[in-house]
Amino acid sequence: MDKEIIKRIIREKQDEISNTKLVIRHFNLELVANYVFIGLRRAGKSYLMYQHILNSISSGAILPEQVLYVNFEDERISSIQAKDLGLLLDAFGEMYDKKPCVFLDEIQNIDGWHKFVRRIADSKYRVFVTGSNAKMLSKDVHTTLGGRFLFHEVFPFSFAEYLKFNNLELRKNWIYGNERTQVIKLFSNYFYFGGFAETFVINDRRAWLNSLYHKILFGDIIVRNEIRNENAIRMLVKKLAESVMQPMSLSRLNNSVDSTGAKVSRNTLVDYLQYLSDAYLIFSISNFSDKFLEKETFKKRYFFDNGLLNIFLINRETALLENLVAIELRKRYDEDLFFYNKNVEVDFYLPEAKMAVQVCYSLNSDIDTRKRETGALVQIAKRFEIEFFLIITKDEEETISENSIEIQVIPVWKWLLENELS
Repeated sequence: MDKEIIKRIIREKQDEISNTKLVIRHFNLELVANYVFIGLRRAGKSYLMYQHILNSISSGAILPEQVLYVNFEDERISSIQAKDLGLLLDAFGEMYDKKPCVFLDEIQNIDGWHKFVRRIADSKYRVFVTGSNAKMLSKDVHTTLGGRFLFHEVFPFSFAEYLKFNNLELRKNWIYGNERTQVIKLFSNYFYFGGFAETFVINDRRAWLNSLYHKILFGDIIVRNEIRNENAIRMLVKKLAESVMQPMSLSRLNNSVDSTGAKVSRNTLVDYLQYLSDAYLIFSISNFSDKFLEKETFKKRYFFDNGLLNIFLINRETALLENLVAIELRKRYDEDLFFYNKNVEVDFYLPEAKMAVQVCYSLNSDIDTRKRETGALVQIAKRFEIEFFLIITKDEEETISENSIEIQVIPVWKWLLENELS
């Protein structure tokens, strides 16, 4: 590996970062901690590191020339291996007489990267790492980096951040003013095309999302995991999108893929699902059941961004609504997220938060829909200690009292802003 190339990369990144204009995202980072940022490709991990660098320079915590930033998707260093990573510090040392703050972007493809990172952290370097694969959360990585690093998941822009990008700052009691109309109008684009910031300024968002999907599928899943049956995993993603609201057993999913002619064994299907999860394309939630086998084999699966899901759908509104709610609940409550399907179907159950959530595009479309959604919440209230009952709709809002429980019906665009805006 040529150190002169590394030097050029270091200097190029210093110049690029100093000239970057950012829409500030709200992240609370510990001032003295090292971080590993994990998440979906193009979700904003690099953006977050840029923001932290500029904040650190602005506050005087570091100087611009202390930034050692390397993106490992740069083709000029595509052959670098873990044993070569020390050259980064060597090259920097020949350029500057200051200790660098180290930023290593998309490092997941380098086997053994975490040992180098641990070594320099032990030498009192500040280190920030990003990766687009959940294997960076593996036991091996945690064992090596434990006690030295904090792990932080990064999601695409929230709806509140999307509003901020569009220069809409909401004041107190915004819901009663002209801002309400603007919020609803902007929500439509966010609902269909998701939170990837790069799509916010382009016209053909669908083409960009298609391109990103194929980059994730081919680069982060097929090539990385050496998958030979490309047709099978493509069909699997398509079937997952078509059934995004429906609990599916492994057997049923296996049969669904086989019916397309893309035959795959059950064990291979399990592997493929793990690869899709590792790449942050999908996530799954289990049925809240006391049966271990049922928890592991009977799941609902969602996409990490509505824009990626939308490229597969025809009749899309209901699926996109539930998917968006699932994403937000996953961000807010992490592993305290289940569905409940045992004599009654409830879309989301959060036992630690003591909350049950139904998702319904229109509660007032017909009387049977209303009875089904409210009835499910009444039934689950008889089984578990629940304090908060929600029905999240596209646009409807009311409060329903039934069988001694109070159900809040709230539009999704208002609910998304509840925890982020005063």
